Amino acid sequence: MTNVVDDDRYRSAAKILHDVAKPMRVLSALSWPGEIRDEFLAAGGSQLPSPVYQPIDPAPVLEGVEAARRLLRPGSVVDDWLGGEADSIEATARMLASVGTAEFHHQSGRLYSTPTQPLRNDPTTPIDLAERVLDQLSGLVAAQLVRAPDRNRTSADIAAHIEAAVHEHFGDAAPKVMIVDELSANAVASTSRIKIRRDARFTDKDAAQLLNHEAFIHVATGLNGRAQTDLPILAIGHPGTTRTQEGLAVYAEYVSGTLGLDRLRRLAERVIGVQMVCDGADFIELYRWFLDRSPSPEQAFESTRRIFRGAPVTGGFPFTKDCAYLSGFLAVSTFARTAFVAGRPDLLGLLFAGKLDLFAIPALAELRSRGLCRPARFLPPWVLDPSWVLSHLTLSTFMAGVDLDGIVSAVGGILDQCPKVEIGDRLTS
Repeated sequence: MTNVVDDDRYRSAAKILHDVAKPMRVLSALSWPGEIRDEFLAAGGSQLPSPVYQPIDPAPVLEGVEAARRLLRPGSVVDDWLGGEADSIEATARMLASVGTAEFHHQSGRLYSTPTQPLRNDPTTPIDLAERVLDQLSGLVAAQLVRAPDRNRTSADIAAHIEAAVHEHFGDAAPKVMIVDELSANAVASTSRIKIRRDARFTDKDAAQLLNHEAFIHVATGLNGRAQTDLPILAIGHPGTTRTQEGLAVYAEYVSGTLGLDRLRRLAERVIGVQMVCDGADFIELYRWFLDRSPSPEQAFESTRRIFRGAPVTGGFPFTKDCAYLSGFLAVSTFARTAFVAGRPDLLGLLFAGKLDLFAIPALAELRSRGLCRPARFLPPWVLDPSWVLSHLTLSTFMAGVDLDGIVSAVGGILDQCPKVEIGDRLTS
């Protein structure tokens, strides 16, 4: 009888949280009209933009969150997970109620992480990885091992490729692929739509990267979440789930071999950009920094706008969502290796059950045993091939334990005797 009562509590709390979180469209609430970009670029990037936001009234959300909390009994993994969902939804409401202020930044950091915030069980930070990535890339560029990306694909090219692939993978549930004029990224996905910015330019590899990131993760977890009729909160991608969702999507790029160096560089530069604004850079200063690293003024503006959405354009208090990608990637990849080494690869499938935070896994395992959490229907192709995934995890977990510093020290004398090899002509021709 106790289990039945608890199951009803969980269903009720999950529905309440779903209903209060669903109307909060964070990125829509923080969007800028295209006229702001046009005016900024027409002025030569010399005048601070003046976006206008409509703050939300957080009261209805806070009332719903409290109603859900009254159903919870802290101490069990399921109650604690739902309590964490309530905390994230409350923070989201408070963030959207404080756009343009320092409080907006504070709540953003709680939800998405900050450049210097360590992982929960690891001292590594997003800026540690970002700086390491950019340091390594600078060395590769100096050695002429990285050619400049050739962005020779249009939005129409990418849309056609993705549309064919999603129809093959999702069938009748395939999302609509749309080309739109205004978008804060080159592409974004919801459960039912993949939007591609009309003026964006892409490399040959971008189509496969976007397919793995947007379709095989964001669309798939949304569809899987919609099927969780007992746990409807899993259908809502609120900011409390962003780190895991974006981290899983970047991990999908990595394991599928579609995470290119140019893409990795952009993810790292965004984290550096967030830290620059934390340190006081205003919109113009960050725009000029991105301008030196972007293929066009339009792209530099969009990269800057991402970090100032909802934030004061005078600097100091950025929107920190761009920290979630590397922070989430570190967390998801560490979890995958840990579960594999611990002999619990069965838990990896739960990552795709819906829109969830990584630390929901114990609760979802319990809910699966109760029959409340359904297996994911849609999985990425690389998950559907167990032999490939097991090979990847076997090799990656083994290599993670290799003392590379010791090996470099041991063979350093040999490397020092090797003259530089001229290979740049072949790679850049």
